[in-house]
Amino acid sequence: MSVSAIRVGFIGLGVMGRPMALRLLRAGHQVAVWARRAEALAPLVDAGATACADPAAVARHSEVVFTIVTYGSDVESVVFGERGLATGMAAGSVLVDMSTIAPGLARDIAARLSERGVHMLDAPVSGGGVGAEAGTLAIMVGGEAAVLERVRPLFGVLGRTLVHVGGAGAGQVAKACNQMVMVAAIQASAEALRLAAAAGVDVAKVREALMGGSAASRVLELFGGRMVARDFNAGVEARLHHKDFGLVAEEAHRHGIALPVASVVAQQLNALMAQGWGSDDTASLLRVLERAGPR
Repeated sequence: MSVSAIRVGFIGLGVMGRPMALRLLRAGHQVAVWARRAEALAPLVDAGATACADPAAVARHSEVVFTIVTYGSDVESVVFGERGLATGMAAGSVLVDMSTIAPGLARDIAARLSERGVHMLDAPVSGGGVGAEAGTLAIMVGGEAAVLERVRPLFGVLGRTLVHVGGAGAGQVAKACNQMVMVAAIQASAEALRLAAAAGVDVAKVREALMGGSAASRVLELFGGRMVARDFNAGVEARLHHKDFGLVAEEAHRHGIALPVASVVAQQLNALMAQGWGSDDTASLLRVLERAGPR
């Protein structure tokens, strides 16, 4: 494939997918899109994308199809459902799934597509909507190295960091590890600021002090900033991290390993969901701690 002549499909036009698809369009690629909600298509069509009637039509248009949807069941439905991608993808074409799903499911989908002569990369990302808009995502790829090389020019439009982790499913393992570290850091930030408040110390000053030392992190900067400002409007909806920790628990169970910190964080996410804050930002882990004891 030449960089200037790649026919691309894109399914999943939410907070992450919409700016990613727009970046591919602006880079000069032909982009076909489909969405369950017609209103999700409008910004892409206005920018020059081709709207399709179903996933199969997207596949027939495309050499490479990107998907980024919420649940593993969504990926299966888009790929193998009625008029799904699998019914339209030609032998030699590539599915790049950038959703966060179970590694085992990624391997299963890759194997089923391989029987049809279709390649797959599992390529979940980190960086949120801001990274998607700026093209600075971290992309973690599982699949064949040769297939990755074919798609690399497109990844270059979407991300700053690209790591080929290993075979099918390896990208999803890396994403699970990413979520464990990141959300544990959000929980740690919440606990630190909860302790500062309980001690009667200015939480903004504590965060400022921490940002100047070895505790400094992107998580403390972003999520800690939201906690200090008490801005719990969703930058990242907590329900997505709750879903991801379910995948972490499944993978730990599969391998028979203990993940004690992740287990505690998962319980805090459960408590957050029980409070009805799933559509709010994961900075709401601070509110979970506040509900658990006196202010």
